Amino acid sequence: MASAKRQKPFDGIICIGGEDWWYHNRGHFDFQIMRRIARHWPVLFVNSLGVRMPGLERKAVFAQKIARKLKSLSRGAQHIENGFWVFSPFAVPGETGQALTGWALAPQIKLAARCAGIRHPLLWLHCPAGAPLAERIGAAAIVMQRTDRFEAFPEGDPALLGRQVQAMKDAADLVVYAAPNLAEEEKTKVRRSLVVTHGVDLDMFTAAGTANAEDPPDVAGIPHPRVGFIGGIDRHTFDPAMFLSAVRAMPEAKFVMIGGSSLPEGWCPYPNVHFLGRKPYDEVARYMAAMDVLIMPWNQSEWIKACNP
Repeated sequence: MASAKRQKPFDGIICIGGEDWWYHNRGHFDFQIMRRIARHWPVLFVNSLGVRMPGLERKAVFAQKIARKLKSLSRGAQHIENGFWVFSPFAVPGETGQALTGWALAPQIKLAARCAGIRHPLLWLHCPAGAPLAERIGAAAIVMQRTDRFEAFPEGDPALLGRQVQAMKDAADLVVYAAPNLAEEEKTKVRRSLVVTHGVDLDMFTAAGTANAEDPPDVAGIPHPRVGFIGGIDRHTFDPAMFLSAVRAMPEAKFVMIGGSSLPEGWCPYPNVHFLGRKPYDEVARYMAAMDVLIMPWNQSEWIKACNP
């Protein structure tokens, strides 16, 4: 009798991710799902192909993003844990960039997949720039991860992103949603859908909340009450005006901000706000446990309305 594995139509998963493993918070949906699947099937996680070329209006940010991408590219295909591999292909964001480099994308990914032992993949699409791969990878099946309304991304090209998202929907055998409202909105527009709302590593977060451990060193000296935010401080998610109004209204509270920021220098001049920068995912629960209250000062854009925090 053939093994259960041989009865499967694929021997691993290629995930075209929406983030970069080396630089983004590893609590993201595709990271978490793929790491769990990799306990049973080999997974090649392809770092984000990019939604757009970074703008030149902020030269320091542009240089930082280009340098970060080049460093990610230099790592090649790397085995991380279990059957989980990470790869950064060479790809230029945007419509013109895809026209120039798109022909080379699928061969790069297929070669990296072979390093992970994957020859007959299931293709998992998250980043819209990966839409053409639905026809070029030769996948046994295609899953679309619809955890963001990419066409509403304020820093992207809505027309291009809309076409890419539609192409992924048309190709997908299954569309996985995190937001029930978005799944309901599109239920008649896809072949098959599944809602999987976001979660956490329950044991890790439970332990952090009940251990009575010492606060992280960079938090220990901050007086109570502490108001904590964990996440990206970015224009497409964060609402600076709302946050600053809360800071002004509660000068006795200490606001502790965990995460990277892409907002302009000096946007928050108040002394009761402490910016501690990015933290490894494994330490996030400990920082959350050190707060008296947690907030999520997100904006009310179409991007945010279609997500599941």
